Amino acid sequence: NTATAAAIGALRSEFDLPFIGMEPAVKPAALGTRTGVIGVLATAGTLKGSNYLKLKSDVQDGIRVVEHVGAGFVELVESGELYGPRAEDTVARSLKPLIASGADIIVLGCTHYPFLLPVMQKTAGPGIRFIDPAPAVARHLLDILRQKEISRDDQRPGIELLTSGSPEQLRKNFNDLIG
Repeated sequence: NTATAAAIGALRSEFDLPFIGMEPAVKPAALGTRTGVIGVLATAGTLKGSNYLKLKSDVQDGIRVVEHVGAGFVELVESGELYGPRAEDTVARSLKPLIASGADIIVLGCTHYPFLLPVMQKTAGPGIRFIDPAPAVARHLLDILRQKEISRDDQRPGIELLTSGSPEQLRKNFNDLIG
């Protein structure tokens, strides 16, 4: 989401390729809310990005969008600290204002955040639903690949990991998180 907010416009204007961005699932949340209040939990970069601001402005009248930065979430995920008191405290601090505002649906606006979903669900309780946009984005990507006839169903998928940090730490974190 943050990378999309920062770069997708420039990439689309520079290259003649389809770029699929990660964007918070504001519209599905607005359609599904029972209270008329949706929460968006994201990075500061995502919340300031023009794509997100456009999504937010398109929300129909009568729906209130409440935002909060998931302070410390990325650091928890990247350190592999997905459970325990520190994760629970960090998650509770970010969810509290969204829940107090009446949000019954919280949109996860960062690709790191779903790794903390078990702690979020435990903290929020059964009355709060979380929406992760990643599955919808993956389906959209598959549709585009099939439309352009560049889908490669016949090959075993591969993963290439790139980092500006430690490759060893990235490999360890990836294996811990994804398996």
